[in-house]
Amino acid sequence: MLFPRRPCLPFLGCLAGLLLVPAPAPAQDKPAAVENSVVKIFATSRFPDPYKPWAKQAPREATGTGVIIEGKRILTNAHVVLYASQVQVQANQSGDKISATVETIAQGIDLAVLKLEDESFFEKRSALTRAAKLPAVKDSVHVYGFPTGGTNLSITKGIVSRIDFTMYNFPTSGLRIQIDAAINPGNSGGPAVADDKMIGVAFSRLGGGDNIGYIIPIEEVELFLQDAADGKYDGKPAMFDSLQTFENPALRPFLKVGREVEGMIVTETDVTDASYPLQAWDILTRIGDTPIDNEGMVRVGDIRVRFQYLIQKVARNGKVPLTLVRAGKEQQVELPVSPRRPMVIPDLDGAYPSYFVYGPLVFSAASQTFLAGLNNAAAGLSAAKSPLSIRRADRPAFDGEQLVVISSPFFPHKLSKGYSQAQSRVVETINGVKVKNLAHLVALLRDAKDEFVVIDFGGRRFETLVFPRKEMVAATEEILSDNGVRAQGSPDALKVWNEKKSE
Repeated sequence: MLFPRRPCLPFLGCLAGLLLVPAPAPAQDKPAAVENSVVKIFATSRFPDPYKPWAKQAPREATGTGVIIEGKRILTNAHVVLYASQVQVQANQSGDKISATVETIAQGIDLAVLKLEDESFFEKRSALTRAAKLPAVKDSVHVYGFPTGGTNLSITKGIVSRIDFTMYNFPTSGLRIQIDAAINPGNSGGPAVADDKMIGVAFSRLGGGDNIGYIIPIEEVELFLQDAADGKYDGKPAMFDSLQTFENPALRPFLKVGREVEGMIVTETDVTDASYPLQAWDILTRIGDTPIDNEGMVRVGDIRVRFQYLIQKVARNGKVPLTLVRAGKEQQVELPVSPRRPMVIPDLDGAYPSYFVYGPLVFSAASQTFLAGLNNAAAGLSAAKSPLSIRRADRPAFDGEQLVVISSPFFPHKLSKGYSQAQSRVVETINGVKVKNLAHLVALLRDAKDEFVVIDFGGRRFETLVFPRKEMVAATEEILSDNGVRAQGSPDALKVWNEKKSE
């Protein structure tokens, strides 16, 4: 992803001292259509701090690019405005910045739509026309944006190098166009144009590669806008079963099928329910009416892409028609597909983490954001048989299941004397009762009557924490005050904690 910075380039001002008299430019009523539709975006973002969940990270300033679309809106990348507390838009060759709000955001496909507070901005600026079809490999393309290295609009030129179907941000996959036009920090969200029509939106570049940039094609943009038309973005349907190719020659006699059978082999189903239509060793041979080859690819026009691309084309009412071969016999099934895969350790998806402070302890629900910061400790988590490692990709075992962690080092207090730091440990039980989720943990602490609170953790039993219950409750307010924590918990956790007081 492109996280731009604003460099200081003092040498640019030196040219102003040269006594050169330029020839008068021809009069123009308005800028060219494309330049007139491209804007610069300024965003101030406050990202969550999963290790201090009561606070947000320090503000980050970033710039990106956007393009005007129909409905007096601005299209850009989600990562440009994610967690933004302030967004401003500036037109090309303009000194004014207009306040904006995020109307719709989709982290999965990395797209967002902005609305402006002052819609008179659009009176002299029109939406950029979008292409009706994918470009072809070798087609020329121009990328417009405001990358680092200057303040004026930048235009780079290249060709379409490749079109494939790949993962964006889990669990979302989509078409992606590779181009060799230069894309740099600040280009994010800017239009890629061919024949004065937008063919995609710049969003990324390959680190360490020379002129390998990526754009989100208009087909994906249209799907995003259609989904968000009702005011809510649901996401793209997908399948999450594990598959392998059918290339090794030993697989055919093993599965007792001839060379006429081609497709992908199911190695593990994502759902274990007996009613699920797929089984291990099924050979998926067609999606809809399109044959799947032994590498899991399908032919779509002039390109060859992974067959999962067609899910977004053929899905109806949350199901995809598949043809498969099972035990040598062909059959048709309807596979349930959905935009999201339930995870016991979910992504924050643009939200801030829930938390609860009890004495010197801070509890929070584990998230993929929390895990991301523990990458250097991955080996230790695995060795400790931590649920954070063992269950990282698991579905919830029951509705509402969460892994509750000690998210932060102990706040300084005599109550934690002698205990080793428990940060990142997963709470398994409170006074012998298995913890289901953060709300359940808060309720267990709220309703505890025993003299002591006993906390056991999942994985290897390094340490059991025992605290005097009344002293923990009494010390909490002082600890919050000493450490500048405004609230004992997030609103959802406090709602559970305060239910006892209303009885």
